[in-house]
Amino acid sequence: MSWILSGVLLIFAYLWGSIPTGYLAGLYLQGIDIRQHGSGSIGTTNVLRTLGKKAAIATLAIDLLKGVIAVAQIYPIYNNLISADLLPLEWKAYLTILAAIAAILGHSKSIWIDFTGGKSVATSLGTLFALDFRVALMGLGIFAFCLAISRIVSLSSISAAIAVNIGMILFDKPFPYLIFALIAGAYVIYLHRTNIKRLLAGIEPKIGEKLP
Repeated sequence: MSWILSGVLLIFAYLWGSIPTGYLAGLYLQGIDIRQHGSGSIGTTNVLRTLGKKAAIATLAIDLLKGVIAVAQIYPIYNNLISADLLPLEWKAYLTILAAIAAILGHSKSIWIDFTGGKSVATSLGTLFALDFRVALMGLGIFAFCLAISRIVSLSSISAAIAVNIGMILFDKPFPYLIFALIAGAYVIYLHRTNIKRLLAGIEPKIGEKLP
C-alpha cells in the first residue's frame, strides 16, 4: 500500500512539473510553437528571446511555482499517511526528494508536448525553495552574480547548479538532500550540453542577443 500511495504522489509531482508554461505562452500570445523558435526550449530564456519580457517573467514565476507545489504537496499528504501508519516515517525525506526530481523531469520531458520541454532551471529552483530556502537563495545569488558579470544565462545556470551542491553541504542537510542536489545538478548541466559546446566555442549568446 505504501508503494502505491508513494507512486501516486510522485505522479502528481511529475504532472505539476509537466505543465508547459512557455509552450502555452507561445500558443496564447502569438499562436506559435515556441519549440520551433530560438533554442527550441520552452524555458524562460527562449521565451524572453521569442515572446518578450512580460511573457518571460510570467513563465519564470509559474515554472518556479510548479517546483514549489510539486514538493509542498507532499508535506500535508504524507503527514496524514504516516499518522495513519500507511507510510513509514523514514520514507519521508526520500519521498520528498523523489517528488522534486519528478517535477524537474516533468519540466524537461513534459507528457503534454511529446516529452520535450525546458532545461528545468526555474523548476529546480522552485523545488529548492520548498526543500530549504537558504540553499535556494544561495543558488539564486550565484546565478545573479554570474549573470551580472557574464550576461550569459546558461553559464549562470550551470554555476548555480554546482553552488547548490556546496550549499547542501554547508547547511548540513541530510543524505537524501545531498543525493538530490547531485542528481538534479548533474541533470541540469546535462540539459545544457549544447550550451556548453557554444560556450567552449565562444559563440553562446548573451542576454539580448540572438542565437548564432
